[in-house]
Amino acid sequence: MATGTFPSYGADYVTQQKKIAVILKGYPRLSETFIAQELLGLERAGFELTLISMRHPTDRKRHPVHDEIRAPVHYLPEYLYQEPLRVVRGLVRSSRLPGFRAAWRAFLKDLRRDLTPNRIRRFGQAAVLCAEWPEGADWLHAHFIHTPASVARYASLMNGTPWTCSAHAKDIWTSPDWELEGKLSDTRWTVTCNQTGFDRLRGLANGKNHVHLSYHGLDLDRFGPFAGAHSLRDGSDPEDPVTILSVGRAVDKKGYDILLQALALLPAGVCWRFVHIGGGPNLEALKALADRLALAGRITWHGALDQHDCLEAYRRSDLFALACRITADGDRDGLPNVLVEASSQKLACVSTDISGIPELLKDGENGFVVPPEDPKALAGAIERLIRDPALRTRLGEAAERRVRAEFDHHVGIRQLTALFENEWQVA
Repeated sequence: MATGTFPSYGADYVTQQKKIAVILKGYPRLSETFIAQELLGLERAGFELTLISMRHPTDRKRHPVHDEIRAPVHYLPEYLYQEPLRVVRGLVRSSRLPGFRAAWRAFLKDLRRDLTPNRIRRFGQAAVLCAEWPEGADWLHAHFIHTPASVARYASLMNGTPWTCSAHAKDIWTSPDWELEGKLSDTRWTVTCNQTGFDRLRGLANGKNHVHLSYHGLDLDRFGPFAGAHSLRDGSDPEDPVTILSVGRAVDKKGYDILLQALALLPAGVCWRFVHIGGGPNLEALKALADRLALAGRITWHGALDQHDCLEAYRRSDLFALACRITADGDRDGLPNVLVEASSQKLACVSTDISGIPELLKDGENGFVVPPEDPKALAGAIERLIRDPALRTRLGEAAERRVRAEFDHHVGIRQLTALFENEWQVA
């Protein structure tokens, strides 16, 4: 399931594998299972990886997939002032590289347009990376086209290592056109995981046919078929309410304030409870909003949980809701992996028609899709699903069929393998 032409590969070629340094904003992260899944898939495909993280982890838990990844992790200085000697040493050593002047000129050009500490930090991190270069690494790949790609681009200019990029959601929509154009002109290729992001990047690539659409999909071995059945609750029994589940970080783009407002609009006679899984900076504000809406007694806030616990929650619940939105600064989801996960467990989903969500959910066919920022429409869809367990079953089964047919992550791994191997195959 992809747009664009992917190179072929196979037994006709003898490949000389290269070691890939993968630049990540932070590692490990509970909210980025799709990245960890991809890293493990590339290792299993035979690639040797070194992970370069721009931040130390903040999550107290890890997913099982993180423990299966063998690649070593190298942490850059998160803030330059915290490790001044390391940064100075990095600048001195990288200044001897043949491409340092070109990187410095590119940095100054960017700095004139983006006079921020963040811009300076990325150049310093690139210098440290080049000075502490992982032994044997001869390729750079950045996950996200905003700050990780900035480090990758400056480092590539300094030491001549070619680089590629995976773009996802916020990074595409909150980066200015001039910055995306510059990075797209330098990267060997870029992949993205949703059609709207692909269209934006392809439009900024100035005619280069090197942007590809590749859904990251789901590891269906971890999310095997649900052998049981979801309940036939219909919201009529206060002793056995319908369970509405949502999994996601409490951040603006997830629209949890809209979801809470929608729950408050449900008729008084409808019996439900809401379960939320995820951390995030807005969590306390959402709990306060739930109090004001007189919903607190019907809500369970679990905080961040690992993948195994999320899987169990999908199977215990009756429907899944996520009110994604576009924020004032343009931030938005691409295709939230939690919708794919929930669908894989025959869980009927309701979400909004932004970004890649309609690429998974077809309204009335395998889920409900409503406009963003519309609590009334969202409440109407949720109420329909609460009252009609047969409808939930039909939509959930259709969603599972779609995921298992078209969102298997092995397809994406094969596409990435082809792109990487095409760069260094020898006849």
